[in-house]
Amino acid sequence: MTARTPKGSDRQSRLALLGASLVFLAGCSGLASRHAAKKIPQYGCIDPNQPRELHMVSMPAYVVEPPDELDISVKPAIADLTSSSVPVQQDGTIDLGFLGDVYVAGLTLPQVEQKIALQVAAQTQSSKGTPKPPPQVSVRLVNGSSSKFFYVLGTVTTQGKFPSTGNDTVLDALMTAGLRTNSMPEKAYLVRPHPAGGPDQILKIDWFGIKDRGDTLTNYQVFPGDRIIVPGGKPPGLLSTLLGGG
Repeated sequence: MTARTPKGSDRQSRLALLGASLVFLAGCSGLASRHAAKKIPQYGCIDPNQPRELHMVSMPAYVVEPPDELDISVKPAIADLTSSSVPVQQDGTIDLGFLGDVYVAGLTLPQVEQKIALQVAAQTQSSKGTPKPPPQVSVRLVNGSSSKFFYVLGTVTTQGKFPSTGNDTVLDALMTAGLRTNSMPEKAYLVRPHPAGGPDQILKIDWFGIKDRGDTLTNYQVFPGDRIIVPGGKPPGLLSTLLGGG
């Protein structure tokens, strides 16, 4: 007996049925994901008084902390200052070589300049005690901040800390961290650090408002130490991913 070979129309019908079944299963998976998303609570509230896109504020005076790197210039030039670029060490000091160590952690840049000027003046007075004019000191950050960060946590492509520029928004932060197929930015929220015992400050993020309508109300300005949390659902299965349902 010879096995019968399915006709072309039969083969096409079976393929069409298989394709329809796969699409149906992918749709069921997507429906289940949307149902699971409804179970995830939305944290925080909207605060219209927060700095945000189009209504940003200037950052407070920069405070030096480890591991910032400082570029130091002194006039008149000091031979004992062997390096003009020095890191802030773990103990909060900078090493000025033969001029000694100077504690700078917690100081603003102008305060660091004043402290270094006093150190230089004390170490360079002539042996005869003849007073010298006070040195001029300029201190700048090398390559921006190395100690100020914000954090993006949860279901994102790159979870971790990111350098704070002073001009970052929620949209900048999420685009930098990257969203995954199972990210739920519509459930995202921002948490501000506070002293122990202080009230929590949790800000709701209207992702669709930011992305689809250009609404800046919750596109908050991101400050150093802020945490943005992005919840997520179950990662899409291989079938859903192949069919574009993820």
